[in-house]
Amino acid sequence: MWFKNLLLYRFTTPFEHDQEALEGLLSNDAFIPCGRNDQTRSGWVPPMGDLSEMLTHSANGCLMLCLRKEDKILPASVIKEKLDDKVKEIEAKEDRQVYRKEKESMKDDIVHDCLPLAFTKSQRTFAYIDVQNGWLLVDSSSTNRAEVFLKKLRDVLGSLPVVPAQVIESPELIMCQWLKTGRLPEGVSLGQECELKELGEDGSILRCKNQELLSEEIDRHLDSGKKVFKLAIGWQDSLQLVLQHDLAIKRIKFSEQLITEATDSSDGDKAAQFDADFALMTLTFKRFIPELISYFGGQKAEAQ
Repeated sequence: MWFKNLLLYRFTTPFEHDQEALEGLLSNDAFIPCGRNDQTRSGWVPPMGDLSEMLTHSANGCLMLCLRKEDKILPASVIKEKLDDKVKEIEAKEDRQVYRKEKESMKDDIVHDCLPLAFTKSQRTFAYIDVQNGWLLVDSSSTNRAEVFLKKLRDVLGSLPVVPAQVIESPELIMCQWLKTGRLPEGVSLGQECELKELGEDGSILRCKNQELLSEEIDRHLDSGKKVFKLAIGWQDSLQLVLQHDLAIKRIKFSEQLITEATDSSDGDKAAQFDADFALMTLTFKRFIPELISYFGGQKAEAQ
């Protein structure tokens, strides 16, 4: 179970639930599929899928969770077409105009009638809590999707004292220095991708791929005032990733060595494979995250 993206949230007070207690709380809101008249449902499912009935999975003092969200697919164009037909029918039959409030009521009725026949789509959001180090790591590239996960977990726990990762120094300025000077922290290497932006709503944007980043061309854009908002980097021959100015991490690739190590230790057993993947991933992130935070001056006092 290798995460592809990472949004970092810091606990402001220690996480106090052990695995058994967390398992019991999650079971109170386990996933139930949408009924005939439900437009959306969400709940907790086993991170290991069919390999285990446990709603948590533990390794290295970390607790993995998985939120499943199911939505009925009701295309807006279909609802609009049905509503337009209904409005035309009433206006022709009763020789009167249908106004906004009545249209809204009719739309609700149409949606209700269509729900039992609608297809469903489902998505799973994985995350884990590093209890010892006070981190919540969400495998998502979307902050909105992560916020749905956090809200659901907060509802289950009663409170969830977390804040997005905050650092002392500006990541975009530090990453600009990396590109200007070519001097990167030990163990960090440049990839061949970046996104540079001018500040302000109308500022220009430059996106580069397969580009030598330590070049005069990139220097000119930095000298003109653009800041680094995304930068592809490698870390310790273990990770390749795209780091954003807000510390969101995308398109994570783990080294072949790590993946092979996990595969070799599982001996072909799927449950053992999941456990080995998770164990090696959490160990890697336990080393990577403190170093990442240190590149930008450490955590802000209010986030510690």
